[in-house]
Amino acid sequence: MRTQLRSNSQAVSNAAPQLPAPLLALEDSPDFVQSLARGLEVIRAFDADHPDLSQAQIAARTGLARAVVRRSLITLQHLGYVGARARQFHLMPRILELGFGYLSASRLPELALPTMEQLVRTVKESCSLSVLDGEQIVYVARVPVSRIMTIALGVGARLPAFAASMGRVLLAGLPDPDLDAWLGRAHLYSITPHTLCTPKALKAEILKVRRQGFALVSRELEIGLFSAAVPVRNRRGEVLAALNVSMQFHGESKSVAMRIMLPALRKAQAEIERIIAHVGSPLGSS
Repeated sequence: MRTQLRSNSQAVSNAAPQLPAPLLALEDSPDFVQSLARGLEVIRAFDADHPDLSQAQIAARTGLARAVVRRSLITLQHLGYVGARARQFHLMPRILELGFGYLSASRLPELALPTMEQLVRTVKESCSLSVLDGEQIVYVARVPVSRIMTIALGVGARLPAFAASMGRVLLAGLPDPDLDAWLGRAHLYSITPHTLCTPKALKAEILKVRRQGFALVSRELEIGLFSAAVPVRNRRGEVLAALNVSMQFHGESKSVAMRIMLPALRKAQAEIERIIAHVGSPLGSS
């Protein structure tokens, strides 16, 4: 079972974010800065399973020519974002500046964390907050209790939206045309034997999540994981983020989620939305 979970972890972490169709079309425009895009691809080649990479490995993971990878690495190393040991390259702490700008500007984690910490004290399970980015969710805040997933999670971690409770809540918040477009381009695949990975089944589940206002996901992302999620909305009712609680799967998981986890989640949801309404939108959409 451990081997299966580890395999699933690698499959999730290796799933590269897909560019939306409008961005793909932009690549043919004179306004598209190809060298910048290539430099970012080099940065994104590194992850938890690949902290140290050679030029050849980066070229293989990105599909870029080795000469392009070499120039990008030289530039990133000069700017302090990449370091080198022998023939292996790694990200430097300065890379955190790129994500910290978003977190500082959004204020959402800062506003939500006290409520999330209270939620964790109440339910004794880990709590996370995420936003949608292409085909993935990105964690912007997390309060852990214990490690129940083989996937390393923290601020900035990514998971496939289609198989995560927070992802389904975020997808449910999309207008119908945007949801259909997302389903049309999404790469769906089986992570566990329980994963919903066909557009028809996934859309039906997302519409159910939209109607009921919460998502429950059982063993779709990992065999031993059960999670519940609710949306966090602004004053206009637009979904800004998703809030979830994760716990170890067992025979009574759904019952526990409905009786204990979901009421606590909804109470935290209401409190975070109250704070957002009081201070104004932390994501630039009041």
